[in-house]
Amino acid sequence: MTRIYDCSVDTEYAAGMRLARSAIGRGALVVIPTDTVYGIAADAFDPDAVQRLLDAKGRDRSSPPPVLIPGIPTLDALAQNIPQPVRELVAAFWPGGLTVVLNAQPSLAWDLGDTRGTVALRMPSNPVALNLLSETGPLAVSSANTSGRPSAIDVDGAEEMLGDSVAVYLDGGTAGLGYEPIGDRPGDTSSTIVDATGFDSNGGKVLIVRNGVISRAAIESVIGEALAPIGFGLPGEELPAAATPDPAPPAADAG
Repeated sequence: MTRIYDCSVDTEYAAGMRLARSAIGRGALVVIPTDTVYGIAADAFDPDAVQRLLDAKGRDRSSPPPVLIPGIPTLDALAQNIPQPVRELVAAFWPGGLTVVLNAQPSLAWDLGDTRGTVALRMPSNPVALNLLSETGPLAVSSANTSGRPSAIDVDGAEEMLGDSVAVYLDGGTAGLGYEPIGDRPGDTSSTIVDATGFDSNGGKVLIVRNGVISRAAIESVIGEALAPIGFGLPGEELPAAATPDPAPPAADAG
């Protein structure tokens, strides 16, 4: 039977964190609050746990989960050939609502699905998530919803969709309160996803592949002409697997 732990109550927070660490360690799933939406988390280096995450969401290996990390130094451990504009973006927006898609380090012993050598990374701005990440290391974390339904912004919404497939639910209140909802998706506070996997072959451009809580104007103010214009590379360009969100609704994947 699953249990929800209220992280605003010290005793429940301590118990919930202890049980969440234990659950991650044995390959079970945990729901955590982030600054954008709630996420369903698994040990990124445990292929069976990652598969449980995909199964809980009703997704297949063609939609690999992003990875949440505890700090910027972890970026170089998980990704290679990181362009300078990406370093400038994470310096400006991490911790926060920006997910970056990069080429993964080829030596990593993990299996997130059909990533084609890419990984989507984010450092969240939420003390509960960061506390857990500091003890577990990188976690595969996708939005806490079943495929095709909106991302949960509170623990009750996550529990209603995911139920007993999750061992521990950490309740951090309503997610996304620090962000304006995305204009054409009322109530949606999902992260913005940028893709830099083709930087060396596309003329040095970073693409926005999903609009989110970090605006295009804010990104452009940091990296200028390194941001690809709208429509760059289209039509017919295939996005990296790690960057592809749920088909409906449009922001149902990375938190």
